[in-house]
Amino acid sequence: MTAREDLAGPPDPADLVRSAVAEGVVPGAVLITGRGAHGPVSTAAFGTTAEGPAGRPVTADTVFDLASLTKVVATTPAVLRLADTGALRLDDPVRRHLPGFAGAGKNEVTVRHLLSHSSGLPPHRDFWQLPGGPADRLAAVLAEPLEQLPGTVVRYSDLGFILLGEIVAAVSGQPLDAAVQELVLDPLGLGDTRYLPPADLRAVIAATEAPPGGEPKQGVVHDENAESLGGVAGHAGLFGTAPDLAHYLRACWLSEDSPLSPRSRSEALTLQTAGLDGARGLGWTLPGDVWDHMSPSWPTTGAGHTGFTGTSLALDPVSGIWVVLLTNAVHYGRGARAKELRRVVHAAVALRAETAHA
Repeated sequence: MTAREDLAGPPDPADLVRSAVAEGVVPGAVLITGRGAHGPVSTAAFGTTAEGPAGRPVTADTVFDLASLTKVVATTPAVLRLADTGALRLDDPVRRHLPGFAGAGKNEVTVRHLLSHSSGLPPHRDFWQLPGGPADRLAAVLAEPLEQLPGTVVRYSDLGFILLGEIVAAVSGQPLDAAVQELVLDPLGLGDTRYLPPADLRAVIAATEAPPGGEPKQGVVHDENAESLGGVAGHAGLFGTAPDLAHYLRACWLSEDSPLSPRSRSEALTLQTAGLDGARGLGWTLPGDVWDHMSPSWPTTGAGHTGFTGTSLALDPVSGIWVVLLTNAVHYGRGARAKELRRVVHAAVALRAETAHA
């Protein structure tokens, strides 16, 4: 940084996103930042929903494939709400709710292990390539052997969150999408967030990657495992807008009127993996984890999460700062990730907040 740049202060986060779109880092993006549950909000949108004539200008209301943000916007709060009601306990063995989860060491795996990515399950398997339908693939997830003993290592695992989605369905007695609607989306008023967006919305949804020999996906979940499970899963499948996610962060995690209990909110944002090789809360990524996208400038009390399509969330319950950054970076291919953009944006937000309150 030059002396002139230092005197000018941290860059405007919106300018960083505008430049990334102009330079072809991402096709389109929506950035919303703010502080606290009721403070002022800044919104900016840039780029297009797709390359070429099919692309439309991105607006604040553009719908994005949220990818793994599903884990912290749908599955995690659904599990926590069920825990708040006593319908399940975080230290329940997974087998209490999913008896088919059988095999060496699996009796010791708990709901908490799944939420903190310390279950010992592998990160990923290509279940979508298996023959049969969703039930066959879920059976394969249940049968997947552990790679490590539970509670000994942190391995970010889609499989763990697929199982959490099945636990939500089993405990609530209804399909996962209906349970998430009842437990999370409706109580928070998230009217633009859903699984399985209807076909008439596809034109306003940001396009993701084209499968081999096909057209870019638009309104169909990018994640192959989620698609093969019918588009509804605990690890991916949710679609939504940046304003909805901003409201989610404020109303669910930064407001005293949250549908989640203070205890659940605090526990979810507290380190669950002390002494292990990763920094995880319940669902959330914490600063210092290998998947931490929030930059060294982000408060150490913060938390966040990313999605493979180019989406991310971050918040800090102490200072109150938060960021929603939605992009469809994967429209450019799987190598086109928004990692550096996320880091510089979050650094700028944190530094500007620090400067404002110096």
